[in-house]
Parts: sequence; C-alpha cells; structure tokens
Amino acid sequence: MRERIYYEINEQSARSAHEMMSFRDYKEGSLTAEYKGYVDEAYDLADKVAESRPEEVDRVYGIADRYSKKMAANLNDRSRIGCMCPSVMICGPANFPVRKKEKQNAASDRNYKEFQEIQKMLNRIRNIGAGKDIIKSGDADAVECLEKKLNGLKELQERMKAANAYYRKNKTLDGCPVLTQEQIESLKAKMQKDWHYEDKPFATYQLSNNNAEIHRVEGRLKKLRAAKTEGNTESENEYFRTVENAEIMRLQLFFEEKPESDVRDILKKNGFRWSPKNNCWQRQLTDNARYSLEKVKKELATLK
Repeated sequence: MRERIYYEINEQSARSAHEMMSFRDYKEGSLTAEYKGYVDEAYDLADKVAESRPEEVDRVYGIADRYSKKMAANLNDRSRIGCMCPSVMICGPANFPVRKKEKQNAASDRNYKEFQEIQKMLNRIRNIGAGKDIIKSGDADAVECLEKKLNGLKELQERMKAANAYYRKNKTLDGCPVLTQEQIESLKAKMQKDWHYEDKPFATYQLSNNNAEIHRVEGRLKKLRAAKTEGNTESENEYFRTVENAEIMRLQLFFEEKPESDVRDILKKNGFRWSPKNNCWQRQLTDNARYSLEKVKKELATLK
C-alpha cells in the first residue's frame, strides 16, 4: 500500500454555500469528510489491484492520485457555485435574482456532469483489477501504454525470479530486498495454503504465464510501431477509396455518395461502421479487416 494523497477542501466556502441554501447549522469538516470518503474508495480499490496484479501498481495508484486531485477541485467548485446565489427560502421572493439563479443552476449541472466523469476513474481501476484494461491500437497513446505495460511485466518477472532465488538461498522471505513487508507477509500466508505445492514464493506457472504475456505484448508493440512508421496507404477501386489510417489504426472506406441499403448491409456484415467524424466506413486496422475488405469487394461485384 502507498501513502494516500489528500488535497485541501475549502471549508469556509463549503459553510457559506450551505448557509445560502439551509437554515440548519453547517457541521464543520463535513465536506472534507465527504471528500475523504470518495478518495479512500479509490485507494482501497488500488490497494486490492496492487495485491492481485503487482505489475499494475504504478498505473492504479496514478489513477487514484489523479482522482483525489480532481475530486478536490470538483467539490471546491461545487461550494463556489453554491455561493453564487441564495435559495428563495433564504432571501425571500421579493426581487429574487432569477437570471443569477439560472446561471447558478447551469453551472451546477456542469459541475455534476464533471463529477460523473470523474467517477468513471473508479471503474478504470476496477477494470484493471479484473484484467479488462484493454489498450486499443487506435488510441493516441497506445504505444506509450504498451511500453509502460511491458516494462511493468519485465520488472515483475525479475522481482519474482529474485524473490525465488532469495528464498532458495535463505529458506525465508524475511529481509528480501525486492519485496515490501506487506508483500512478504502476503506471500508467506499464501505459501501455507494447501494449493501452494511448490517450495518457493512464486510458482512456476506464474513465471511462465507472465513471460508469455511479455512476448505477446512485445509482438503487439512491434506490429504497432511498424504500422505507425509506414504511415497511411491509399488505394482506389471502382466502388470506393481505401485508406489504411495508421495514425488511428483504422481501415477506412470512402464513397463518393451515400451507399445504397444493400451495399450498407454488406459493409455492416463485414464489420465496417459509419463514422460521422471521419465521414467514412471504417473498422480497426488488422489482418482480419484486410480479409474482410476483400470479401466486401467480392460481394459488391455480385450486385452488378
């Protein structure tokens, strides 16, 4: 577990916002307590992932740190918005600043939407813990993310090998320089379980599986770098213009006019989807996509 980072909550602003909305006394420190409740949930999730997937430690704690900072800013902004205009219950209906209240309500809506977006960071941590953290080839930072993941996997492999070597030499994990005390205690407990049949902290299958994942990620990185280096390629046929867009890793089909419904059915059947943003039919750039492209051409030829 890592040290939890908390940011300052403006309690004075929180009190003022409360007094603009309610006759009840504000409980000192209540917004700070609310904030820490949110942040602790993020770090609790990160702690669980760190135990089950140690190669993702830096990633999940980085998300938790950013979550903490964003939540502090969001809650402080909520208090600031609350101070923009009192409720009609507090100031009375006479000369009530309706326009100011409308602006406050709009700002409050934006603040809440931002809050909802920030909460998605918790799902990112959960997905990493569940192994659902898919790095898409079309992501702008795909190469960087894969490199970071690869480095984490390699560091984990060396740490597991070093821990096994230390245990083989000393017959104990106490004092192992590559493990934290929490990791040592956790591994000791696991080694006492009936299912832990090998006399070493990290089982052979763990090293084998992690090594296989290293090779898989290396292969994916090699292909992705090659595609990015080659850049975009274009070709034309009697039906459409084809672009292999290496920048966003999409195979794109550009038609001069909107395709007829039977043509659209063929495109959809072969995995192509309309992209309003790019004004084309596209799918992820893979060998399967290239194979589907040839199928599309053959099926379009039968429509003549």
